[in-house]
Amino acid sequence: MTGAQDEAVEILQQLIRCESVNDGTGRGKGERQAAEYVAGLLEEVGLATEVFESAANRTSVIARVEGADPSRDALLIHHHLDVVPAEPKEWTYDPFAGEVADGCVWGRGAVDMLDMNAMTLAVVREWMRSGRKPPRDLVLAFMADEEAGGVFGAHWLVDNKPHLFDGCTEAIGEVGGFSLTVNDDLRLYMIETAQKGIAWMRLTAQGVAGHGSMMSQDNAVTALCEAVTRLGRHEFPIHVTRTVRAFLDHIGEAFGVELDPNDMESTLATLGPLARIVGATLRNTANPTMLDAGYKHNVIPQYAHANVDGRFLPGFEEEFERELDTILGPGITREYIHHDIAVETGFEGALVDAMGSALKAEDPGARTIPYMLSGGTDAKSFNLLGIRCFGFAPLRLPPDLDFSAMFHGVDERVPVDSLQFGVRVMDRFLDAS
Repeated sequence: MTGAQDEAVEILQQLIRCESVNDGTGRGKGERQAAEYVAGLLEEVGLATEVFESAANRTSVIARVEGADPSRDALLIHHHLDVVPAEPKEWTYDPFAGEVADGCVWGRGAVDMLDMNAMTLAVVREWMRSGRKPPRDLVLAFMADEEAGGVFGAHWLVDNKPHLFDGCTEAIGEVGGFSLTVNDDLRLYMIETAQKGIAWMRLTAQGVAGHGSMMSQDNAVTALCEAVTRLGRHEFPIHVTRTVRAFLDHIGEAFGVELDPNDMESTLATLGPLARIVGATLRNTANPTMLDAGYKHNVIPQYAHANVDGRFLPGFEEEFERELDTILGPGITREYIHHDIAVETGFEGALVDAMGSALKAEDPGARTIPYMLSGGTDAKSFNLLGIRCFGFAPLRLPPDLDFSAMFHGVDERVPVDSLQFGVRVMDRFLDAS
């Protein structure tokens, strides 16, 4: 797989250079260039592709790789082509140059999630050139718009072209399969089996408009700010779901600590930077992110608005909504800007075994464990088709790399060795799945 490993680095560099930024407004150049590049790579080795554009430049690519046993259920491998914005002056290297420096590929999307795109493409291209077939059909999906909820990507395809995924019963996607080093002989590879639901909402307070110099007893800005402050400082109760319980049990065993459900802070302290991700999977969250009110300095506005990023645990959406309304109080209305389901599946079965075996073959110190993602992926859309979804983009990471900070962060980068490790693991996994 030496050729595929090197090619994965080159593909990742080219994908970064496509600059497929999705800022959520639809004004960017979109995913078309990246989609055309991916389609070209697949067609070059003999795969037929279907390209869909749900809106201007919001482009997705689908291809099916014929397996040795077409009677078996198919495996979906889903990716997204869009990346979040980046401010070049804040970066060590140009975020859209795809530089290789200090043993890493640098650039926006290097870990979210153009690295997995590159792994899959490199492995599939190698197989097609050599005539190898996977054990079963593979459906390759390279989606638009994941960074804004998938409305123009996965959701659109599931709603309008569900036949593309006929026969798919299982899927792998981003944000899983990366390592957490315990010691020289043990690395935990976190397989995503659950993710929180999304509740992006807009809050509105209504008051009485008037002159800014006069007394105001019904000021929309004041009412909104009080409500937002209550919400931002509120600590939702801890709920340990089955996935998080399994994760914590594995962590406790690996690090030799006895977990106290009433003292989760001590547990999180053993995880270092990873605590940012895991801590949010213990409770519902609602973080104010944007404020909007008024149009002139000396005019009290009638309305004031705030945007909130809400996330709820599987099985706790109704409780989340009730608690929100209690915190916000009367006079504050809320509406969903984007809403999506929470998902959760069990950590067992042949596919999970294949992940563990492939990792173990490349890293004898590997042990797979389940975890919940605090964010969301296109798995939410495919779950609606009854597809069992996992996060599995294998990376053996340096112990000192703050991996969670790479997601949407400045100086996003992936070690070249980690990317090439992922290619080897993906090759083994697909061969056994």
